[in-house]
Amino acid sequence: MSGIAYDNKMSDAEGLMWRLEKDPHLSSNIGTVTILDRAPDFDLFRQRLLGASLRMPRLRQCVRVAPANIAPPTWVTDSNFDIDHHVRRIALPKPGDERALFDLASLITAEPFDRTRPLWQFTVVEGLKGNRAALVQKLHHTIADGESGVQLSLEYLDFERDAIPPSMPDPDEIDEAREAADADNDAADMVRNVLAGAFRLPLGVLDQVRELLADPTQIPDATSSAADTVRGLVTQLSDVDGARSPLWTERSTRRHLETASAPFTETRAAAHALGGTLNTAFMTIATEAASRYHAELGAPVGELRASMAISTRTEGSGANAFSLVRMLVPTDDIDIDERFRAIQAATDSAVRASSSASLDKMATFASALPTSMITRLARQQAHTIDFATSNVKGSPVPMYLAGAQLLSNYPIGPLSGVAFNLTLLSYLGRLDMGLNTDAAAVKEPDMLRRFIVEAVDRFTSLAT
Repeated sequence: MSGIAYDNKMSDAEGLMWRLEKDPHLSSNIGTVTILDRAPDFDLFRQRLLGASLRMPRLRQCVRVAPANIAPPTWVTDSNFDIDHHVRRIALPKPGDERALFDLASLITAEPFDRTRPLWQFTVVEGLKGNRAALVQKLHHTIADGESGVQLSLEYLDFERDAIPPSMPDPDEIDEAREAADADNDAADMVRNVLAGAFRLPLGVLDQVRELLADPTQIPDATSSAADTVRGLVTQLSDVDGARSPLWTERSTRRHLETASAPFTETRAAAHALGGTLNTAFMTIATEAASRYHAELGAPVGELRASMAISTRTEGSGANAFSLVRMLVPTDDIDIDERFRAIQAATDSAVRASSSASLDKMATFASALPTSMITRLARQQAHTIDFATSNVKGSPVPMYLAGAQLLSNYPIGPLSGVAFNLTLLSYLGRLDMGLNTDAAAVKEPDMLRRFIVEAVDRFTSLAT
């Protein structure tokens, strides 16, 4: 994947996501439901992914965990790689409506991966009304975040319907991939990786961290760089103020997907007219809908706690490059422009406050803690958040998949213990939104979707 740096070891943040899945509520699967104007040429699509798996090592790799988690998990080539386990085709039963498609996509993306295989699965779904089809893409978050997932798609998408197919994979390349698998599985390499990983934190720094975590009263007087990071870490972990919604109190592993869209140009123009960003516009739309939802159900609330994914991608970034910020957002009965300005201020403040406790830094120190403690802390932190949002850039021009045109792209963001995740993916002048809800928390998901659509209309009317 051009522009993405691959490493045989997971980053600490990726290792943290991997370990957290010991708790099924903290699954980090991500996905996309792509609507197509017709069924793609499945054989061609399969060959495209087979070729991509030879060019992109991660698609042929599975995860090997170090003993007692003393080093980050490593990526090793799957010597039994089978493309047909990862590229599948099914058909919807009649009448083949979008509700059935979205329910199927929820089931596919929520199902845990087989951890002995590479962590991705693409399913072509035929039989959608109007002679259309769909592609359900499912990735583990350790393989890619939203932006690198879009770059992955360039391996199998085209800019014209009748594009010249790429050359078929050379059988010799496949043999070489199998030989690479044998080399990856060398026991000596495993030992070297464990030894290297065990000392990624200097012993002196690790001792400081343990001391500060054991006695947080030392933190205000500490001056070392370790103390700065631990100060931020403890600030994050000591935030046990619960989520604010009186309605979204239950949690489960049941999922429900709704979708909506917004016009890109008008939404961005309204955000700029108000002196803010598209990220803030998106959070404002989500907050406006959440406010209306609570009022409609007789449980108005003055504020909710939200998290927002912020890209930290640079030219040398790996598969995941993002940070999470948390903030209180106003959900009382105010005008949407006033809500936007309050959220812009809250976002600016949250970004500044999180600078000393980035996800990577926190994950590095969390790597020294037992998995049972990490999952418990993560669940505790998830209970402080009502909902999450994320914004991913897509293609501004038409794209094609094995002869079929992409009509829309609805992302499915991970819940990780919150009531809903609203993720946005731009495509062809639209902002396609996937509303992934915990079915136990959001009992009226269609109502929430309707309020999102109405919030889009109100917000875009502010464009000048």
